[in-house]
Amino acid sequence: ADGGGGPALAAAPGRAQVFTTVVDTFLEKLVAAGSYQRFVNCYRCFYKLQPQLTRSIYDQFISQLQASIKEEIQEVKNEGNLEGLFSSLDKIVEEAKDREEPAWRPSGIPEEDVRSTMVPYLLKHRSHLRRVLGEKEEENRKVAESVLMGRDRIAELQQLIQARQQAWQ
Repeated sequence: ADGGGGPALAAAPGRAQVFTTVVDTFLEKLVAAGSYQRFVNCYRCFYKLQPQLTRSIYDQFISQLQASIKEEIQEVKNEGNLEGLFSSLDKIVEEAKDREEPAWRPSGIPEEDVRSTMVPYLLKHRSHLRRVLGEKEEENRKVAESVLMGRDRIAELQQLIQARQQAWQ
């Protein structure tokens, strides 16, 4: 139904798909390594007596081996929640494509790692605090001017009161 989703997934398969492909390739190579000819070489006497039965045993062995390995891998995938983890990892990688700054990588020296992480943060925080401090200082200066103007006004009013009180007396 989603026309744009198919080609994008085909162009960049998810990690779950890659993992499944790797497992399938592993099984193919395992079966190739345990070829019928090698099986026959190991059981040559039995093969000479019963070639059809030897082929049947080999086919059963290979199919059970593949089924057992697939079952074991599926169990590991389920126990480790690999499908969910692969999806989460795919999302993280997709979100990181738009980031301009590189991802942090440890250098192996804890002091440098902490410094490289904390210094930019602390510098940014210091810049923010300086800006806020400047704003508060400006605000305090205005309040101080207002207080001084209020004191001057009170002094004027006190002089006016005294002048009127003297005039009244």
